[in-house]
Amino acid sequence: MSVSVDVQIASKMHVLPSVEQFVAWAGAALCGAEGDVELSVRIVDESEGSELNQAYRNIAEPTNVLAFPFEAPDHVPVPLLGDVVICAPVVCREARNQNKPAEAHFAHMIVHGTLHLLGYDHQAEAQAARMESEERRVLAALGFPDPYDFSEAG
Repeated sequence: MSVSVDVQIASKMHVLPSVEQFVAWAGAALCGAEGDVELSVRIVDESEGSELNQAYRNIAEPTNVLAFPFEAPDHVPVPLLGDVVICAPVVCREARNQNKPAEAHFAHMIVHGTLHLLGYDHQAEAQAARMESEERRVLAALGFPDPYDFSEAG
């Protein structure tokens, strides 16, 4: 299996994780995926995050992460999983509010978005439990604490 992650930094924030970190976090979430896989990660500011959230979810404000799975026609074998869009200012604000290191929250959002591209969801309780369990497993392997246990933050 080969993994290709294209990282696009469209945010003007000066303090962001490195491209290599984004690639490593997405790659960790893809561990176990079959065949060659490609995805794009785009780091945006609130204006682009708001536009995308409005266009695709009809919500007129930015959110922390959006995932856009790519669905090729059955007869076209393409390794592209899709796109993950992270709104950097929202992630940084959430990290502050949750008393978490920004790096840990960025890692969580990359893993979360990548898992969405792999078909994980959290609409139903059982789906959410499965997805959160996988997030915890991937993040622990990367050395991050449980993202849902706020008592570990700090």
